[in-house]
Amino acid sequence: MRNIADTLARMARAGALTPRDTAPSRLTPLTEFGTNPGALLGFSYIPSDLSANAPLVVVLHGCTQTAAGYDHGSGWSKLADRAGFALVFPEQTRANNPNLCFNWFASEDTAQAGGEAESIAQMTGTMIARHNLDRGRIYVTGLSAGGAMTMAMLATRPDLFAGGAVIGGLAYGTATGVSQALDRMRGHGDTSDTALVDLVRTGARGHDGRWPTLAIWHGGADATVSVANADTIARQWRGVHGVDAKTVRTERVGTAVHRIWSDAEGRDVVEDWTVPGMGHGTPIDPLRGERLGAAGPFMLDVGISSTAVIAKSWGLLAAAKAETAVKPAPAERVAKIAIPVATKQTPKSVSKPHAEAPAGIQATIENALRAAGLMR
Repeated sequence: MRNIADTLARMARAGALTPRDTAPSRLTPLTEFGTNPGALLGFSYIPSDLSANAPLVVVLHGCTQTAAGYDHGSGWSKLADRAGFALVFPEQTRANNPNLCFNWFASEDTAQAGGEAESIAQMTGTMIARHNLDRGRIYVTGLSAGGAMTMAMLATRPDLFAGGAVIGGLAYGTATGVSQALDRMRGHGDTSDTALVDLVRTGARGHDGRWPTLAIWHGGADATVSVANADTIARQWRGVHGVDAKTVRTERVGTAVHRIWSDAEGRDVVEDWTVPGMGHGTPIDPLRGERLGAAGPFMLDVGISSTAVIAKSWGLLAAAKAETAVKPAPAERVAKIAIPVATKQTPKSVSKPHAEAPAGIQATIENALRAAGLMR
C-alpha cells in the first residue's frame, strides 16, 4: 500500500500545480464524426492555405490538460501553419475521467472496437474524408496518458497510421487494471519481449502489412512515469518490426541522447530520445530554433522542441522533406485502411459500460485512484 500511496500523492501534487488553461484556443470543435463510443470531444485545426492531400497529425493531451492547452504549450498548430498539415485533437471529458486522463489501461477503451480508441479513429477518418487528406501520411502523438493512448492507436490501427511519437508514455497492453497501471508507471513488473509483441499483434487482429514507425521521448528524471517504460516501449516496437536491439546508432542532439534502429530496408523504424534531467512532460524550445510552444506545467523548456523534431522525422517540414521524408505507404497498404464510417455524433448521450462495483480493499484503492485521475 505504501507504493500506491506514494504514487497517488505525487499525482495529486502534480494536478494541484496545473492551472486552468487561459490561452485563447486556435482550435475548432469537430462535430458529427461518428457514433463516438468513447464519449470524447474533438477539435481540429486547418491552416487557411491547406493543400489537397495534406498530412494529418492526431494529438493526444496528457492528464489535467485540454486540447487547446496542449496545443498552446506544444505549438502544433503554429507549426501546421508553417508546414501545411492538418491537426485533430481528441479531448477527454471529466465524465470519463476526473483528471482528464485518457483511459489507457482500460481494455474497453484500447481495443479496435468500442471505447475511446474507436472514437479517436472515427475522428481521424472524418478528418481524412472531410478535408481530402493523404491517407498514407497520418500520424499520432501524445503525452503521458495521451502517449499510452498513442501506443493503443498504433497497435490497434496499424493500417491507419504511418507513424507515431509517444512522450512519457507506456507500452501497449501492459496494464489492464489498477494495480498494474501503478506498477508500470513506477517501472515495476516485467514483460518478456515475446509477450510484448504478442500484445500488439493481438490488438491488431491479424494485421499483415507494414507497421508504423515510432519515436519514443522520455525525461531521464521523470518521477511520474519511470524512464524504464521507454525501454519497454522500444523492446515492444523493435519486436514488432523484427529489428535487432544491437543494430543501434547513437547520437547526441544538444543534451538529448538519440538512438535509432533501422529495418532490413534501411528505414528508421524505432527511435528513442532521452533528455537527461528532464521530468514528466513535453520537451519544448519556445525561445530558440523553431520557437514553438509555451512553458508551463508538463510543458518543459529544455532547449529542444519535440514537436519540431517529430514533425521533421515524419517529413512534414518543407525544408527537411528531401532528407527526412517517410516513404509513402505502398498502394496495397493504403487500399486496406479501414476508415470508420461517420454517422451522427452523440458525444453527451453516450455512456460507457461499467463493470460491477468492486468491494473491500479493491474499492478503497479504486476510490483513491479516481481522486487522482488514474481511473474513471
